[in-house]
Amino acid sequence: MSFQDQVVIVTGAANGIGKGVALAYAEKGAKVVLADMDEEKGAQLVQEITNKQGTALFVQTDVRKEEDIVSLMKETAAKYGKINVLINNAGVSRWKSPYELTLEEWDDIINTNLRSVFLASREAAKYMRNNESGGSIVNMASTRAFMSEKDTEAYAATKGGISALTHALAISLGDDSIRVNAISPGWIETSHYDELRHIDHTQHPSGRVGKPSDIARACLYFTHPENDFVTGENLIIDGGMTRKMIYEH
Repeated sequence: MSFQDQVVIVTGAANGIGKGVALAYAEKGAKVVLADMDEEKGAQLVQEITNKQGTALFVQTDVRKEEDIVSLMKETAAKYGKINVLINNAGVSRWKSPYELTLEEWDDIINTNLRSVFLASREAAKYMRNNESGGSIVNMASTRAFMSEKDTEAYAATKGGISALTHALAISLGDDSIRVNAISPGWIETSHYDELRHIDHTQHPSGRVGKPSDIARACLYFTHPENDFVTGENLIIDGGMTRKMIYEH
């Protein structure tokens, strides 16, 4: 599954799932644009990719700011001449009681996780629609769009919004041959996988906790030009946990 000469933007690319996704596209030959606020880790990832003979560009981006997103797309197009793929991965989470969550905190989570997906998709689509084969967008939702732990109201609202926004954009952008899909990860361990407990793995029907590479492979599937019949979908990747009935005895 080659992405040779494809230009791929990944938001929130410096850490976690975004880093795993960026590395996967670079390994497949894509020119990867890393959008993140963390300049140090972004530069480190560029070096890691180039050390493996890949191509990467870091663009410091605060996805809460419309001007940063506009600049991200403009800089990408100026550097590489086009945009083929956008992975809307940037996000924050804060577990806080709804009695204590401030309006400012609510707005920050909404703007980071949800509004940014609309803004980045809109701006990337302006370039994608000029491509002969259109483009592909993947939005990172969550299983928390469908089920919850307590004190996750703002985060859950953004992920539910991303799910709905995805199918709306798929319809609106379809005339321009732009496909839009979402991925809803469950537990994806991004930093301390070797420290997980036995029960952490065995509670999953799949027998293990997820890794960023599990999400990266789904991104590659959704965005490959051969899969141009798939749009408006939300793929749950959670080791089967949302299908598992749990009772306390």
